[in-house]
Amino acid sequence: MRRLILMAVCVLPIFCTDAQELYKLLGPVITWDKSSYDFGDITEGDKVSHTFKFTNTGNQPLVLTNVEVTCGCTTPKGWTRDPIAPGSTGELTVAFNSIGKSGKQNKVITITSNSVGTTNQIMITANVLERRPSN
Repeated sequence: MRRLILMAVCVLPIFCTDAQELYKLLGPVITWDKSSYDFGDITEGDKVSHTFKFTNTGNQPLVLTNVEVTCGCTTPKGWTRDPIAPGSTGELTVAFNSIGKSGKQNKVITITSNSVGTTNQIMITANVLERRPSN
């Protein structure tokens, strides 16, 4: 009986650990400073970009292998292909071209990496206003 109680006391804390803390024990974890960005009102034809920052909060090197977008109007650029050490930071710049767009735009960017237990998506939004004719 004592062995059973001792084993329960030793093993129970493992199962009660916060999921995020458990993932950190298993490998790389991508943690975004902000996972979405709103450009606000822009005019049709404007080209805008934003740089997302992240940290590898895990205990193994983080490798980004691919970045996918949902539309040709959105372009990922400026992301490293080199491993990002635990505790180190990285950036991913996303550009949006509003030519031919109007109204509220929501664009999802999917990041393929070896990160464990986290959402590998970020999002940009913008409200594209009609271009006024110039006189």
